[in-house]
Amino acid sequence: MLGAMPPSESTPIAPRWIVLLAHGSRQPAWARPFGAVLAQVRAARADCRVELAFLESMTPLLADALRAAARAGCRDLHLVPLLLGPGGHLRRDIPQAIATVAAEHPALRVHVAPAAGEQDGVIAALAAYAARSAPPQL
Repeated sequence: MLGAMPPSESTPIAPRWIVLLAHGSRQPAWARPFGAVLAQVRAARADCRVELAFLESMTPLLADALRAAARAGCRDLHLVPLLLGPGGHLRRDIPQAIATVAAEHPALRVHVAPAAGEQDGVIAALAAYAARSAPPQL
C-alpha cells in the first residue's frame, strides 16, 4: 500500500520550540538577565526546546533562530518577545523576519505572544521594584 505510514513509537515527533526574543545590545553584560530567564524557562518547560534570540547586535538573530528551528524539524514555534511594549519591532520587524523565514520553510508555524511588558504580572513586578528602589523619604 502506498502512502504515508501511520505514526509509531519509533517515529520522532517534531519538537515544539519556545524562542525568547530580546532586543540585543553591543554590551555583553546586557544579556545576563535574559540568560537567567532562559534558564528558568528551560527548567519550567522541559516539554519544549527553549532558545534565546535577538533583534540586533547579538546572536543568534531572530531569523537565524527561526531557521534553526525549522531545520531541526520544528513545526510549531512560540515566539515570546521580552520587550516592554508593542512598538515598531512587534509591528514591523518581527513579522518581516517571520515572513522571510516562512517563505523558506512554509511548514513552520510561528505564534507570537504579546510583549512581556503588556502582562499584568510584569507591570506589577516593575511597579513593585520601582516602589522599593526609591528611598522612603525624598
